[in-house]
Amino acid sequence: LAGPVLAAPPFTAPPARKSFDRDQRQQLEKINTYFNSVTNLTGKFVQVGPDGNKTQGDFYMSKPGKVRFEYNEPSPIELISDGDAVAVRDRKLATQDIYPLSQTPLRFLLSDKLDLLKDTNVINVFSDDLFITVVIEEKSLVAGTNRLMIMFGAKDHQLKQWTVTDPQGYDTTIAVYNLDSNKKIDPGLFKINYERMIQ
Repeated sequence: LAGPVLAAPPFTAPPARKSFDRDQRQQLEKINTYFNSVTNLTGKFVQVGPDGNKTQGDFYMSKPGKVRFEYNEPSPIELISDGDAVAVRDRKLATQDIYPLSQTPLRFLLSDKLDLLKDTNVINVFSDDLFITVVIEEKSLVAGTNRLMIMFGAKDHQLKQWTVTDPQGYDTTIAVYNLDSNKKIDPGLFKINYERMIQ
């Protein structure tokens, strides 16, 4: 699970690409429009880790800043963001690790209003008949370089999946489906107990 949240020692990354043609800019604008029109989102997810292990479950998203991933058994993991922090909980081990949301790639997916060209370091945009893919790169003296590749539907511009590449080059991919942007979500799903692990 570390892939979507954590960073590790840096690896050598190609230079950032800054110039985009008219078509690429139009694609980014369409994605911005879709992204900023969605406030709540629920659905199913499948996560494939760097070791090839596959886990799945349900997710709930409420912008800005809130998300919950509930992993199906036998995985004991829950990932919750309350808008300020991200908690990774292990129900089996009764542990909870907290990370600032601002230091994780999730902040892009959970931002209230996103302008991909202004708010992120987009290094590439490409498309085919099925997907528009946006590649974002982040460099940090402390965390090294992380890369986030987000794929959207070419026709509906809906979020389809994202891949986080950590500074060691390990990929974690999450694909989402059965999306519903009209379902009402219980705000209690995004509460983090900072004092102790809830059994």
